[in-house]
Amino acid sequence: MGDSPIRTALSSRYDPAGLEGPMYDRWVEDGLFHVPAEGAERPYVIVIPPPNVTAALHMGHGLNNTLQDVIIRRRRMQGFDVLWVPGTDHAGIATQNVVERQLGQRGLTRFDLGREAFVDRVWEWVEEYGGRIINQLRTIGCSCDWERTRFTLDEGLSNAVREVFVRLYEKDLIYRGRYIINWCPRCRTALSNEEAEHRDLDGRLFRIRYPLVAGGHVDVATTRPETMLGDTGLAVSPDDERYRDLVGEEAELPLVGRRLRIVADLHVDPAFGSGVVKVTPAHDPNDFEIGRRHGFEALDVMTDGGAMNDAVPEAYRGLDRFEARDRVVADLESGGWLVGVEDHAHSVGRCYRCDTVVEPRLSLQWFVRMKPLAEPGLAAYKSGELRFHPERYGRVYQNWMENIRDWCISRQLWWGHRIPVWYCEAPGCGETVVTTEDPDACPACAGELRQDEDVLDTWFSSWLWPFSTLGWPEGTDDLEAFYPTATLVTAPEILFFWVARMIMAGFEFMDGLPFSDVLLNGTVRDHLGRRMSKSLGNGIDPLEVVDAYGADAMRFTLVRGSPLGTDIQLDYENLEAAFRPGRNFANKMWNAARFALPHARADVSPEDPPAGALADRWIRSRLAGLARDMDASYENFRLHEAAETGHAFVWGDFCDWYLELSKRRLAEGGEAAREAGRTLTLVLRGWLSLLHPIVPFVTEAIADRLPDAGAAGSLVTGPWPDYPDDWCDPEADAAIEALQEFIGAIRMLRAEYGIAQGARVPVRLTDPSPGLERALAEEEGSASRLAGLSSIRRGRVATGEGGVATEVGAHAVLPAGGELFIPLEGVIDVEAERRRIGKEMERAVKLLAGSRRKLENRGFLDHAPPEVIAREQEKLVSLNEQRARLEEKLRSLGSPV
Repeated sequence: MGDSPIRTALSSRYDPAGLEGPMYDRWVEDGLFHVPAEGAERPYVIVIPPPNVTAALHMGHGLNNTLQDVIIRRRRMQGFDVLWVPGTDHAGIATQNVVERQLGQRGLTRFDLGREAFVDRVWEWVEEYGGRIINQLRTIGCSCDWERTRFTLDEGLSNAVREVFVRLYEKDLIYRGRYIINWCPRCRTALSNEEAEHRDLDGRLFRIRYPLVAGGHVDVATTRPETMLGDTGLAVSPDDERYRDLVGEEAELPLVGRRLRIVADLHVDPAFGSGVVKVTPAHDPNDFEIGRRHGFEALDVMTDGGAMNDAVPEAYRGLDRFEARDRVVADLESGGWLVGVEDHAHSVGRCYRCDTVVEPRLSLQWFVRMKPLAEPGLAAYKSGELRFHPERYGRVYQNWMENIRDWCISRQLWWGHRIPVWYCEAPGCGETVVTTEDPDACPACAGELRQDEDVLDTWFSSWLWPFSTLGWPEGTDDLEAFYPTATLVTAPEILFFWVARMIMAGFEFMDGLPFSDVLLNGTVRDHLGRRMSKSLGNGIDPLEVVDAYGADAMRFTLVRGSPLGTDIQLDYENLEAAFRPGRNFANKMWNAARFALPHARADVSPEDPPAGALADRWIRSRLAGLARDMDASYENFRLHEAAETGHAFVWGDFCDWYLELSKRRLAEGGEAAREAGRTLTLVLRGWLSLLHPIVPFVTEAIADRLPDAGAAGSLVTGPWPDYPDDWCDPEADAAIEALQEFIGAIRMLRAEYGIAQGARVPVRLTDPSPGLERALAEEEGSASRLAGLSSIRRGRVATGEGGVATEVGAHAVLPAGGELFIPLEGVIDVEAERRRIGKEMERAVKLLAGSRRKLENRGFLDHAPPEVIAREQEKLVSLNEQRARLEEKLRSLGSPV
């Protein structure tokens, strides 16, 4: 990397706002994120889940794209030919809605403009705002190959869409028919089953009396009484003895007077309601099938906008469906046909874009036969060729694929890929033309053609994303070099919309899986566990977080806080609490580097002879272990573990221990200082590299100031750390661990007995472990400084009768072996400490007695909830332990217990 203002001495304060933008621009200018197809021998490819072109970056994008970037950056550092393909989705319904709302503010509709002018208007909006989210992804550090940015309505991707439609049509896997589909009255378009999101609703069940023509009546139950205006039959179970004699009879439809034939059908559940069901073939999928079996008319009683149409009595025409529901119920009640109303919880579909209640409706639409397409993708999962992380989503995928239904792909919109089907307008011809190229005339009669008005479902272009972005159906160099991709990182809510369909498309058009690993990240929620949304006002703007705390702070917080597949909670009311740990970590790395860099050396290599000093051997051993552990975490997509492990090493092993242990040698100068400087440099570059995928900006800024930065190049391109086996040093590990336990025990005793922070005290050490002896042989001075000791003497404490120490002091047993003793006479006010502990002892004894009385009380044991009794038992154990500790402290202070 060339000279730039970034390569200066580290400032006293880490300033991400002034550093991240210029650094990112330099990465892009240097072409570090681009890889040519020629010579790509070790490809590793991820395609971005294309955000909607209407979208602005939200924290869900922040999480998902950060996880992708972590994976991509590590692979790039490992020497793979890495390609991360960015792009956006044209988002048919969402984008059309945005522009229609803008027109509405001016009192206009799309119909006022006409189709061509409206589509032009949408393109204008896309050109002005469509790249917004792509630019925002740069702000959080996403290392995409921006030269390969794609859009689902690009010319190349549009060609792919037409090619796929024609191929599937020619294989009879795409067909047109009149079936019950999910209809959104707000968007005025069909939706696929997956786009109608079902939620439980506390509704009402209406019981309606239908008079029999021959006399008598039957009762029918429904949750949608407005649809009864479209009833054309009644059905009962053939096994229901109650109604066997009614089969073939007729009933009269209340409010309408239409004659309804009663049939027997196996679909009817005799246990639901009265056992008699109304059959509305145009407004219910099950009724549609019953109607087809028995020849009932399918009578559509609603308009595209969800109002009652001219097929209903005049009193209801033009009413919104829910207004019609109220009017119908009122009229049924006044006419004596309403038997009763009761509360009834049931599942209701809603449009995934506008949340409008979806209307099941008979409509002429285009469909894809999914069962044949699903079989190879299902087999790939069962064989282990396709892997889901977490695995539980694999079972969800399998269940959906095994029970897959045909996909309704036509949408009654203007924005999107128009269906490549033309109909001949010439009288008597009836030719249908399906082709990838716009035809000039009917091939059968040369007559004029009319193109199908509908567009394709947005997901029909998205399911081709892994290969259409690389140039398919053309045999491009990119397609040859980079397909199939390796890993997909996305959200579980689009497992069916997108992931499963991409797998099916991969097998159908590329003869194999488009990727082998699917990572499904969790959802970003607020501190109350609610999903973040505009309507709740609980969202967090990632760009606001980046402005305040830096991109690295946000990335670290998201990665560390979200184990794969689990949700992450962030407090939108307190960003400081949410992102302060990430900012503090960046500051910690910066300050550690400020201390280390003046001692860093250029003449270092991991292949250098092993270090001689114990502390150097230990930190190299710890770094080798860190590399092994973090590598395993990265490899298994446990990115949160990598973040946590790296954080613990930098904060603990490096800053709290190694830097402290190295200070003496660095200050002494000479060969000892040079050796410490070499180790310091190797270890610093090591953890900078290991953490770079997660926090790329601060690690690059520090690495850029190492003496070998010019020769080593950017961390972006590696190399990934790989340390010799002889760096692992169990002897050094054990010695420094014993030293840490020794210092930790002294610090604990100082806090426990209230020894003043600046007071230097002697310590007496008995039977230390061999590891501690080795450590003290080299680091006694450091240990004394870190523990606040005036001296370290070996030997036992003098004891009197019964083995009781004759000297007042604090005592601890070390885990690795040995004991230590700190004399307290003259260090603290021993008598005051005895009185304080005595009062604590009295309080503990009283609480202990009260707890025992409660647990001996038969009334408490017989009537208290089990969890209350368990808590009281735990309290008794804790109080007993507290009393024992206080007794030990009193004995150490020379007091009888």
